[in-house]
Amino acid sequence: MKTRNMVLSALFAALLAICAWISLPFGALRFTLQTFGLFLALLTLGGKWGSVSVFLYIAMGILGLPVFSGFHGGFATLTGPTGGFLVGFMLTPLLYWAMTALWSDKRFVGILALGIGLVICYFCGWIWYCRFAPINFFLWCASYLLPDCGKLVLAIFLSRRLDRLRP
Repeated sequence: MKTRNMVLSALFAALLAICAWISLPFGALRFTLQTFGLFLALLTLGGKWGSVSVFLYIAMGILGLPVFSGFHGGFATLTGPTGGFLVGFMLTPLLYWAMTALWSDKRFVGILALGIGLVICYFCGWIWYCRFAPINFFLWCASYLLPDCGKLVLAIFLSRRLDRLRP
């Protein structure tokens, strides 16, 4: 069972990379499917193995593999203008894992945790990006909120179809 979970975590880390590559430029930021990959990994694999897949994805990027948006990689991406979003990507799985471990209603609490995690991603990204740009980035981020909520709904639907993969 452990080997199966490790393989699924690696597959979802690869899915996160593919989701990052699918992007539409929107000013300095890109509209990507990364949050969809994050949501799907956590909802399908659960807190522990979903977190492993997200941290594996981040580790691949830090090591220089071009897995981040725009085919970027390396530690410099974490310290660049959009590095705060990646920090939020690391906090969201931990929040999801903790909340689903503490409460018995995993579905509802998991969706709530992902919603809070999305806000954390935005907040970390906003705080980090404000160091680089003197624009009202908070309002700019708000334009991403509706599409990200749509990605969450799609991930919920697909994760229910993929329930047999759950560790």
